[in-house]
Amino acid sequence: MKDFKFYAPTEVVFGENSEEQVARLIKKYGGTKVLVHYGGKSAERSGLLDKVCKQLQDEGIQFVKLGGVVPNPRLSLAKQGIELCRKEGIDFILAVGGGSVIDSSKCIAYGVCYDGDVWDFYLGKAQPTKMLPLAAVLTIPAAGSEMSEASVITNEDGDVKLGYSNDLSRPKFAIMNPRRTFTLPPYQTAAGVTDIMMHTMERYFNTDGDMTLTDEIAEALMRTMKACVFEVLKNPEDYRNRAQIMWGGSLAHNDVTGCRNNGDWATHQLEHELSGMFDVTHGAGLAAIWPSWARYVMHENLSRFVRFAVNVMEVPNDFTDPEGTALRGVEAMERFYHAIGMPVNIRELIGRDVTDEEIQEMTRKCSRDYQRTCGQFKVLKAEDMKAIYCMARG
Repeated sequence: MKDFKFYAPTEVVFGENSEEQVARLIKKYGGTKVLVHYGGKSAERSGLLDKVCKQLQDEGIQFVKLGGVVPNPRLSLAKQGIELCRKEGIDFILAVGGGSVIDSSKCIAYGVCYDGDVWDFYLGKAQPTKMLPLAAVLTIPAAGSEMSEASVITNEDGDVKLGYSNDLSRPKFAIMNPRRTFTLPPYQTAAGVTDIMMHTMERYFNTDGDMTLTDEIAEALMRTMKACVFEVLKNPEDYRNRAQIMWGGSLAHNDVTGCRNNGDWATHQLEHELSGMFDVTHGAGLAAIWPSWARYVMHENLSRFVRFAVNVMEVPNDFTDPEGTALRGVEAMERFYHAIGMPVNIRELIGRDVTDEEIQEMTRKCSRDYQRTCGQFKVLKAEDMKAIYCMARG
């Protein structure tokens, strides 16, 4: 077994009415004046935002609100949040929403404690030494940001979407009530499960073969997500299966399904440019890219793709034709994506053909002006990135 570090300090409160503990937990972690950060109207319509704020008020915890977070959260709103926190003397941030809200909250928490431009962290120009503590009341299982060290922000200046990871940003606590996910639209549910599975797949596809227990955990999580998504698409108020998905989202990104290295993450890096250029749903973008990435890189470790095909996608193992088994696993994943309403190429994702100029621009951005590689399963240079985008045209 390889050496590894596992760090997941977030306190999880899971179950029905778990949001009723929010004030107690904020006090436990030292919050006295809170920024309540959220997205659009759903948090208000559902009554969750009012419920959370009333608890803060009843417990004498001061707070201010900042809404408006959108998918692929924007740097400009995070900067507004930074200024608001400084003006109001905020000492704790509470994200009420999904991954975009939590990621925006992390960006704000970094920026309040930094004299420079918070974008410096995402560009790799600086490293934070401290940040405001934050926590999450989760409403959308997908990104796993409620237990992870990662955040992703889109800078509207150039439509650049970048991620940054630092253990400082792991939330102090995460509140998860599966009932809060009953009203998620089918597309959002499917995209969320795609993202959850991909967080494990980015870790699973590696060139090591000595992490048996970790691999078994990863495969069990992916099989569970596959099974549960069909049940909740049929019955959105299926608590049992909604709960599996909600918990799966956290486990997929707190690194319990990794524990070996930093993962591959090439599919995520390639997708970030799709999101940045076309403002598409992140999970759907991952589905549009992954099959092409898989076909491009599978010969780096064919046995890993065979194992995925057999143990996750339930493809019969033809021991005389490992390549065929691996390819049938990719095809089975494509059928799964289509079955839950996800695209398998860029044309299906954006509704038109992507142009050569757009592919070149995504390649330039993904490679940071042809200076950066991405991926570990196969290290991708700019020409590899372009080849995958071209394969994914549809």
